[in-house]
Amino acid sequence: MSRAARLGAFIVVTLAILVAGVFIIGSKQYLFSSTYELKAQFDNVVGLDAGADVRVGGVHSGTVSSIVLPHHPGEKVTVVMEVGKSTHEIIKQDSVATIETEGLLGNQYLAISFGSAGKADVRDGDMIASQPPLEMSDLLQKTSGLLDSSQQAIANTTRATANLQSISAKIDAGQGTAGALVNDKQLYTNLEQTTSTMHDTMLQAQAGVTDFQENMEAMKHNFFMRGFFKSRGYEDSGELAKNEIERLPQGTPTKEFTYSAQQLFDKQDSAKLKNQKSLNAGGEFLANNQFGFAVIVASAGMEGDTQKDLVLTEARAMVVREYLVENFGFDDSQLKTLGMGKQATDAKPDAGWGTVQIFIYPAGTEIPPNKLTPAGIASKTAPDQPAQAVAAATPKPQ
Repeated sequence: MSRAARLGAFIVVTLAILVAGVFIIGSKQYLFSSTYELKAQFDNVVGLDAGADVRVGGVHSGTVSSIVLPHHPGEKVTVVMEVGKSTHEIIKQDSVATIETEGLLGNQYLAISFGSAGKADVRDGDMIASQPPLEMSDLLQKTSGLLDSSQQAIANTTRATANLQSISAKIDAGQGTAGALVNDKQLYTNLEQTTSTMHDTMLQAQAGVTDFQENMEAMKHNFFMRGFFKSRGYEDSGELAKNEIERLPQGTPTKEFTYSAQQLFDKQDSAKLKNQKSLNAGGEFLANNQFGFAVIVASAGMEGDTQKDLVLTEARAMVVREYLVENFGFDDSQLKTLGMGKQATDAKPDAGWGTVQIFIYPAGTEIPPNKLTPAGIASKTAPDQPAQAVAAATPKPQ
């Protein structure tokens, strides 16, 4: 090949490399692609420069064409971007621009999030929202604060360990009450005997309460007491606890109905209904809606005999249940009763009469045991579930 041919080939190859480079650089800078302009404003661009990448969903989709400083203090820095037309369908009016860093100490680039499907498209020259960038200096300050807190926690733990060692040494030496219990076997034996005596006393008191409750149940069925019960609105006292549960269930009722006892009954110490139509709203709800189960809760005021008021509230819950079952069509096995006896209420003119409430629970709510079942009797007499705990679980009348 002649010298002129070699020179011509060299020039052609050089021009081809130059053209390819121009196209590669131009493609990266979107010089030969259709673009549109977007803007975002920041308080601080933390090292972002003109020519930096613009990425949408992590994909290079444009460049930062210019960064404009504000004209007045208090204004923000404006970043102008040239973004490829291919992003026009995914960048919306609610898209957000953020300044990100490649790795921990890499170059900054501008990231734009996808917009929502129902939002309007952005137009050429629109300003989109932005988020302030995370500055490394702020991160270092927070890390320093965490380290200081950790050092303080370690110092506190060291002091607490020293205190525990000191207490342990005193106990080993027999100092204080705990030390005496550990080192003096006679004192420990006396304390154990005292605790056992107290436990036996509590068991005897519990047995006495159980006997009293059993006597009251027997009194309800006594022939001579039937007239007493009948004058108060019910005749068969044995039916009082037939549908009565031992306590309210855990959980919140979906519906509540609250009635004043004075509104429903003829006397303060009676279970005879005088205005039963007031209960129709609750009955219609039970008949027309799906539910898990419902509880009629009756309570009395703070006046009068405690045991008589307990029987009275059981009777009131029973007669309300009988009215609802007889007049409205629903599964009566889903309707339970609970007589609470005396319950403190807000100071209202009819507070001494008490209230009647209907609590309606959703399907899936566990029904507590019936008072007549062995489980209910055991729960009723167990020392860790006194009557005050049942009363505390009752929602307050509204």
